[in-house]
Amino acid sequence: MTVDYAFDPGSGIATLRLNRPEAGNALDLPTAEALGRAVRAAAAEPGLRAVHLTAAGPRFCVGGDVRAFAAQPAGATAYIGAVAEHLHRAVLGLAGLPAPVLTSVRGSAAGAGFALAMAGDVVLCSSDARFVLAYAGVGLTPDGGASWFLSRLVGYRRAAELTMLNPVVDAEQALAWGLVTRVHDDLDAAAAAELERLAAGPSRALARTRALLHGGPGNDLATHLDLERHALLSSTWTADGAEGIRAFAERRPARFTGI
Repeated sequence: MTVDYAFDPGSGIATLRLNRPEAGNALDLPTAEALGRAVRAAAAEPGLRAVHLTAAGPRFCVGGDVRAFAAQPAGATAYIGAVAEHLHRAVLGLAGLPAPVLTSVRGSAAGAGFALAMAGDVVLCSSDARFVLAYAGVGLTPDGGASWFLSRLVGYRRAAELTMLNPVVDAEQALAWGLVTRVHDDLDAAAAAELERLAAGPSRALARTRALLHGGPGNDLATHLDLERHALLSSTWTADGAEGIRAFAERRPARFTGI
């Protein structure tokens, strides 16, 4: 399997792991298709509370499989189009999940791998992580939502630099620019701890929060205020909303159940 999927019903954590380490977890068509299936499987879990996007081996994802592109006897266009279609469905699926997404990045995140890393609500990376888009180096344009995520995360100037000049951004620079949430020497332990925190949170409220954050840049203020009010009131109707208010009044930690 080029993408492993596992769900722990006890914690509500789904794990999607790119598993093509011999190729740097490069995205060929079978891998893009498998990623989409894994995202759909997570979306179908009734007890989903957090999602972990990670990868096997020393590199997170080196991007599209350029060797597979070059090997197409009829030319690369149709093959690249199919890979992009499945990748984009997976990215949209990740954005629409009813639970927060954490990505943990070790080693290289290049091209579409960079975009996948940015798809997380929380992005953790190891101290040896390196980020580069590299599309311009092979005469192509960004995909996987890279230009969408970057223009929102770092602004036009830095997004233009990253997409057009192809600088390699190390972990500390990624942290300074807001590309990642935190840098850790022990990435696995840090990811496990953050996933536990996310999964213990008010799942429906967190899902509404990520929807507000995704939609915010495209809304005018009045529209967004209406969306916030609706999300807030919807959250008060949930068991977790009632528990949070009650726990605050009783001066004790809230015990959220995800409903």
